[in-house]
Amino acid sequence: MGGVNRIDIPPVLVTGATGRIGRIVVDQLLDAGVAVRALARRSAAATTLPAKVEVFTGDLTVPESLDPALKGTGAVFLVWTAPPRTAAAVIERLSAHVRRVVLLSSPHQTPHPFFQQPNPMAVLHADIERLIAATGLESTIIRPGMLASNSLAWWAPAIRAAEVVRWPYGAAESAPIDDRDVAAVAARALHQDGHVGGDYVLTGPESLTQAAQVGIIGDALGNRIAFEEMTPDEFRSLSKGTAPSSVVDMLLAAWSAAVGQPAYITTAVADVLGTAPRTFRQWAADHVTAFTEGSEGA
Repeated sequence: MGGVNRIDIPPVLVTGATGRIGRIVVDQLLDAGVAVRALARRSAAATTLPAKVEVFTGDLTVPESLDPALKGTGAVFLVWTAPPRTAAAVIERLSAHVRRVVLLSSPHQTPHPFFQQPNPMAVLHADIERLIAATGLESTIIRPGMLASNSLAWWAPAIRAAEVVRWPYGAAESAPIDDRDVAAVAARALHQDGHVGGDYVLTGPESLTQAAQVGIIGDALGNRIAFEEMTPDEFRSLSKGTAPSSVVDMLLAAWSAAVGQPAYITTAVADVLGTAPRTFRQWAADHVTAFTEGSEGA
């Protein structure tokens, strides 16, 4: 699919444009010569985006606020970052203005224990997918598995402090995917033909335990990082105030289910981009500074 010609489209609107994936999608689209609009809740977000990007202030919780950004837009990269109550009204507005939507979703339909734990975000994603399907919009669903960049939030603080990395279910396996590969697939779907109706589960190329991932980060830094198993109850206690208990429970259930289960791996990145997905080792080597002392991480 990598050789499909680009279609001539109006500007692409990126929601979540300052987020981990959205920010890279912006760069990928600009590199492809596509005009980019960004939706931001506050105009101050514009300072972190390239000057070529046209920034519109809008909020998914106020559907009518999207109208100026949608007028004249051809496609939308939708990252849902709001409560579910306005989803139907937002999708209705998209269908009135644009031709194509690419949704950042999750692999909630994937028949692997890691992805089959009760998950409020998966319920929300499924509902939004149904709303999009009912409109007749040209759509592509992007379903990344575990993001490699999660390790910045999870392990970088301990690594920067030269402490032992303590974490539950060190033997749990996943196939971390580089954010850049997720964004590249999304960008292709936004500005090229051949991806309408696409439903892409995106993974990295190899199954790695969490302990092995910490070890790979250590290799990139040239240090051996000690890893110590933490109990689920300890993790719950330490996570209080930093993440909703439903998310913590979902993660613990997913990791527990992934122990002794090789990660689910797809060829979707290579199928769309024509190049193999980056390995976690490549990702770690490219993000060494995020794990060194004094860094602000992500």
